[in-house]
Amino acid sequence: MLSLKPSGIVLICLAVGVLALILGGLVVRLVPFFGYKNAKKKIDLSLKDAEIKANQVIKSAQLEGRAAALELQKQADKEIKERKDQVLELEKAIISREQAIDVRDLMVKKREEQLENENQQLDKKAQDLVKQKDELDAKINSIITELEKVAGMTSAEAKKELFDRVQEKSAHEVAAYLKEREEQAKEEADDAARDILALTIERFSQEVASERTISVVALPNDEMKGRIIGREGRNIRTIEQLTGVDLIIDDTPEVITVSCFNPIRREIAKRSLEALIKDGRIQPGRIEELVEKATQEVKESIRKAGEEALFKLNLPRMNKDLVEMIGRLKYRTSYGQNALAHSIEVAHLAGIMAAEIGADQQLAKRAGLLHDLGKAIDYEVEGSHVELGARYAKKYGENEVVINAIEAHHGEKPATTIIANLVIAADTLSAARPGARSETLDTYVKRIEQLENISKEFEGVNQAYAIQSGREIRVMVVPEKVDDVQAYNIARQIKDKIENELVYPGQIKVTVIRETRVSEIAK
Repeated sequence: MLSLKPSGIVLICLAVGVLALILGGLVVRLVPFFGYKNAKKKIDLSLKDAEIKANQVIKSAQLEGRAAALELQKQADKEIKERKDQVLELEKAIISREQAIDVRDLMVKKREEQLENENQQLDKKAQDLVKQKDELDAKINSIITELEKVAGMTSAEAKKELFDRVQEKSAHEVAAYLKEREEQAKEEADDAARDILALTIERFSQEVASERTISVVALPNDEMKGRIIGREGRNIRTIEQLTGVDLIIDDTPEVITVSCFNPIRREIAKRSLEALIKDGRIQPGRIEELVEKATQEVKESIRKAGEEALFKLNLPRMNKDLVEMIGRLKYRTSYGQNALAHSIEVAHLAGIMAAEIGADQQLAKRAGLLHDLGKAIDYEVEGSHVELGARYAKKYGENEVVINAIEAHHGEKPATTIIANLVIAADTLSAARPGARSETLDTYVKRIEQLENISKEFEGVNQAYAIQSGREIRVMVVPEKVDDVQAYNIARQIKDKIENELVYPGQIKVTVIRETRVSEIAK
């Protein structure tokens, strides 16, 4: 075996130590390097995962954004379509209204041209008449001059001679004339009665309101119809249930029709609708509030109308229920004549006639005011308005004279007092006054046909047209068969025949037109 020296061992130990140090240094340097590579691998993996997740989030957000954009696009397209439909409807309404205005303008222009032509014809006729009058005056003067020459005396001398002879001849006729006048005095009693009636009518005249079983409510626009109907018709059902009327909503632009036989319900519904339209908040709760408010307003209006009627007639206090019934007549009509206005008019007429003959004026006015009392409730209670009026007058302790006037004003019972007869006469006068009551369609058409047929009966008449609701008849004659003088005669004859054969209110103007047209063609 080899034996080492201590110095060799030291060297070996030193070499081993150096080698260990070298290896330790290498290990110390290599350990961080391998750790860094591992960390970098982990970081790269995390970045790749984050990038994958980010791409997934971006793709998901893009999909959701596209879906939201599509939904917004659909909503926008729907709103645009609705707006376009509304604009088209408005354009149609405007075009329709413009067409109606154009038609009216055309009619007005034609009417103005027609009136201008008529005025020119009238001016020409007036000039012809003046010319004819001058010619006639000249002929009369010449005839008088010739007569004076033939008779050998002046016109003044001829007048005196004629007067003397007439005076002598009339002397023995004076007695017969007086006797005849005495007989005529008895016949003039009817004329005196008519004069009293005419004086009564002259002293009192009143316009009559024309109302029917329907009322029309104006709308600001046609969109309001849909709001009044409401969702699934809940608004219109609420209005009809609360007021008891029927609402008619049709194609008529910007109007709603309220239909009901009860005029008070109709008035309440009309006021409620007008208040709703003005307020704008159309829903069941608000409808109930406004209907209740309108009901109270109508009740107050009825009370005031009854009190005003008593005040106008200067009548003493009356039972408050009777006053309310009188006020209800304000919303009732008969043949287009307002019942309250008619009752006040009858009261005035009866009072004036009573004053003329010395009867009780206050009692006559009271009877006239209450004669149609039953019309305030005859649409709610069974029975005629005469029966109902008499029943309620008795219930509230009215005078027997008033009750008899109510019962007798339509002839159902005999009139036992002079005041009852006065009320009958006043009722007839008020109803027969021209324009007080409207005609039925059949009566109107029949009268128009009769006017035209009467005019066509005369020789030389070509056409005849009744215009202005039968208040004027235009007659066209054949100019070759009828001259100007015959045209005047035809107009007079037609007028006489109309007066003898027809019954009509007011006046009828007869116009005979004779027109000659001459035309030539220049070539």
